[in-house]
This record gives sequence, C-alpha cells and structure tokens, in this order.
Amino acid sequence: MQWRTGDTLIGISTVKIYGVKTAVVSKIGKSYFTSLKEKPKLEIFNLCEELWLSGYMEESFIACNWSYYLHKTYEPGDFAIFSRWIDLYVSNWASCDTLCNHTVGTFIEMYPDYIHSLKQWAESPNRWMRRAAAVSLIIPARRGKFLNEIFEIAEILLLDGDDLVQKGYGWMLKAASESYQKEVFEYVTKHKAVMPRTALRYAIEKMPAELKAIAMQK
Repeated sequence: MQWRTGDTLIGISTVKIYGVKTAVVSKIGKSYFTSLKEKPKLEIFNLCEELWLSGYMEESFIACNWSYYLHKTYEPGDFAIFSRWIDLYVSNWASCDTLCNHTVGTFIEMYPDYIHSLKQWAESPNRWMRRAAAVSLIIPARRGKFLNEIFEIAEILLLDGDDLVQKGYGWMLKAASESYQKEVFEYVTKHKAVMPRTALRYAIEKMPAELKAIAMQK
C-alpha cells in the first residue's frame, strides 16, 4: 500500500499522509519500538497518543502497531484508552481497521466480557465507533469465536446507512462464515430483504456460487 504525499480522501474524510509505503512505516515503527519496549506501558500508550494527535495516517499505523506489541500486558483498564482513540482520533477506515483488527480484537479475546462494550459502540453516532464494533471481531470470528455476539452486533448495524459501516459488518459476517457457513447463510437469507446490498455482498463473498445466487435473489 502506498499513499500520495499530502491530503487524500478515504470515504468522506480528508486524511493527512506523508506518502510513505506501509511496509516502510512498519519497519520504522518496529525499529523505534526496540528502544521503547522496556518503558512502562502507560508511557508507551502516551507516545501512541502523541502519534494519533498528529493526524497523519502513517503515524497512526505506528501507534496501532505499538499498542499491539504490548498485548501480553493488556489489563481491563486499557479498554478505555483504546475506545478513546477510536472516538477522538480515528478518521478513516485504514486506521480503524489496523487498530481494531489487532489491538482491540486481541483485547476482546483476552477479556471477552468487554464484548458488551462493542454493542454500545454499534449504537454510537460516530461512524468509526460503529465500524469498530464489527471489525474488532474479524480475527476472533475467523477462529470460530463469539458467533452469537457477532449476530447481535450485525442486528444493531443491519440498517445502518453508512457504506463503510455496512462493509465493516459484512466483513465480520464473512469472517464468521469461515467456521459457520450454514449459520451465516441462514442469517443473511433471513434478512436479505432489508440488508443493504453492500453488506450482503461482503457477507457471502466466501460462500459457494449456489449459495451466493440464493442470497442475492430478490
């Protein structure tokens, strides 16, 4: 992935970028983390917050990576920090997904009681909180976890008019279908009359052609 220097549009948000390739950004972040890893977790989280405050996508990626590198030390109180970052600083799908797929998703696997907070995010007026509610469960979904909660979040987001939220919960359902194809197919066909086509297409992407045809029938 490579971004042009300056400002660009992702969704409807203007995002500041330096124009550095993602692989290079990851390498820079990993190199600098070597000198930080012995520092207290809160100090590193504070540095992550400074990176978020810059508004540059590349710096947000480094913040996401650093917060994930600390996953073995996560404690329940860290969730409030991650939630604040999403609410205050996330302004595009790339930063949202980078933070939520790894940092938040891993936290939820470690502390599954916090999945109720994702349901609260799904009701937020902030589009990125709503997308985060779904994409935080992508990796757990691929591992066959949290199926009931995935359907509950999909139900909350079902009629969401934001296409990036639709893509987020469609992706979540697609990930769940890797372990629960029958259940996800039944959910999709039950709701296909009202489910936005964007979400539906994402949800059935990995299903056999014959199931896709049934799901897409009006």
